[in-house]
Amino acid sequence: MIQIKNVALSLLLPLLLAAQTANADGMSSVKVFYEQTKSVRANFHQVVTDKQGRKVQEVDGEMQLKRPNKFRWDYHKPYEQQIISDGNQVWLYDTELAQVTVRELNKSIGSSPAALLAGGEAIDKSFKLINAASSDNLDWVSANPKDKESGFEKILMGFKGNKLQEMSLVDSFGHTTKITFSKVEVNPALEEKTFLFKPPKGVDVVGE
Repeated sequence: MIQIKNVALSLLLPLLLAAQTANADGMSSVKVFYEQTKSVRANFHQVVTDKQGRKVQEVDGEMQLKRPNKFRWDYHKPYEQQIISDGNQVWLYDTELAQVTVRELNKSIGSSPAALLAGGEAIDKSFKLINAASSDNLDWVSANPKDKESGFEKILMGFKGNKLQEMSLVDSFGHTTKITFSKVEVNPALEEKTFLFKPPKGVDVVGE
């Protein structure tokens, strides 16, 4: 009897594992991400390579977002920049150039990666979402912008346990941007002032 039970378990276990694998796909992670994640705070490491695979940029920073459409990306050395949205406008502050560029949110976010992360549940209006092959122990989703003028050819999002771990973006020039997230906090309490920007004195402000 014990032997029969063990055989039954040995046959059942692969089926259970297959069912778990089928459920743990990228699309299910995306659904949880948009339905249950209202805010995120994480560190990131960003590497940009050209068509030939040569590294053209490497930078670390911190990302914070709060739905809908509020986000903040702080890029640290060697490329110090801030990209901040208060839900109405997007501010890009380049400390080296001492210049701030401000744009209306609806003109800036469109089909951008920022829209993909900070947008609402109706994200499929701007992106075509499909499962991609799992790799590096992550469940991947391909998010292709429906707007051909978005500047991006392909965007991939990698999840582990419904937490976003990586993004890979290919732009219209063939450059690939890989963003790896760490110390990911889901639904932290983020203050509204985090997403407010006041241009420092002495910097040029350029608007559209």
